[in-house]
Amino acid sequence: MTDQTPIPMPRLNEAAPDFDAPTTQGRRTLADYRGKWLILFSHPADFTPVCTTEFMAFAKRQEEFAALDTELLGLSIDSHYSHIAWVRNIKEKFGVEVRFPIIADLSMTVAAAYGMIQPGASDTAAVRATFIIDPEGVLRAMVYYPMNAGRSVAEIHRLLVALQTADANACAMPENWVPGDPVIVPTPATPDAAEARLGEGYDTVDWYFSTRHL
Repeated sequence: MTDQTPIPMPRLNEAAPDFDAPTTQGRRTLADYRGKWLILFSHPADFTPVCTTEFMAFAKRQEEFAALDTELLGLSIDSHYSHIAWVRNIKEKFGVEVRFPIIADLSMTVAAAYGMIQPGASDTAAVRATFIIDPEGVLRAMVYYPMNAGRSVAEIHRLLVALQTADANACAMPENWVPGDPVIVPTPATPDAAEARLGEGYDTVDWYFSTRHL
């Protein structure tokens, strides 16, 4: 009989799983990031081509994330020394310096808590999972990619900006929203509010669909 134990999965808008783990820059805990946004992302293995391209993409945009009060934290089920050697190799061979910490998760403790281990893909390597955690430690977004397709760091950056903008302006974002595009006004919750919507000065297609510029 096969093991039918469910894969533990974190849930959106709930507290992100806690962790206390060794990294290339000392031990880190989730509490260390309190008050800032955090992007925690896993990769299958060090010294692999797709993962190398992803890490370089994150490294090149680290200042853009920092401008959004956001820290980066990588993870794989590799040793601390493997991470150090890989980071040195990326700098030597590609001229890109990886300055964010990387969790060494040989025990798979953090990977298991975040549902990064997907048996359909691998029992011993984390898939390409990305988690956006807000300053209160709440998990706000998670995106999973397969082993053989690299994630879009540009999309992760866009998603972070969208979340922060939605929080600041009590609105929602349409498909592929980028700064400067109109945002979606919350839908009226009562018949009277729906009736009044046309006179509220928004760009209204129908009572349930209104947009505005910030």
